[in-house]
Amino acid sequence: MMNKIKTLVVAFLLISFASFAQSNDQPLKIGYTNVEYILLQLPESKQIESQLKDHSTQLENQLKNKYSEYETKLQAYERGAPTMDKTIREDKEKELMSLNTSIQEFQRNAQQSLQQKEKSLVDPVIAKIDKAIKDVAKENGYTYIISNQALLAGPEDGDISPLVLKKLGVDPSKAQTTAEPAAKPATPATPAKTPAKTPAKSNTKKKN
Repeated sequence: MMNKIKTLVVAFLLISFASFAQSNDQPLKIGYTNVEYILLQLPESKQIESQLKDHSTQLENQLKNKYSEYETKLQAYERGAPTMDKTIREDKEKELMSLNTSIQEFQRNAQQSLQQKEKSLVDPVIAKIDKAIKDVAKENGYTYIISNQALLAGPEDGDISPLVLKKLGVDPSKAQTTAEPAAKPATPATPAKTPAKTPAKSNTKKKN
């Protein structure tokens, strides 16, 4: 989940950090924070990880069922192919190729489903962090808030992360110094193999 969250956070950083209008007699005040760090301190981060794991497990189990069905039918085909009537053999081959196509399509759809699920879970939390950052900036007179990932140097008191965490109901003193990366959902298995379209009876190989 960590890498995907980073992608979402980067997109957020590009469009969301805003300037706050100041009158000419007020000095320029710049603060910085790290949205990814804040996100991983929130209880929602663990909830997102858990829900993504559950969703991924459901998809994986369905894929395993499909692959198991394919393997069973493939093995039966390989055992019986040498003695099968041509019409029956061709029908079995079509069935296996159809199952293989179904497995590959399910893999593609599963990846998309997992990405959509993650986005639906992360986006509302990012929006909440965005609001908290802007509120802290306004309350403390900051002209700009930038990402500390783009900061080469700056004063420690420019870091508004503790103020943002407090605004979000998290005790800054209990925040992790380095957030643990969330577990990445497993990638679906590789596509099933496809039988030869018209295997010769005498050359059909037994599956290992």
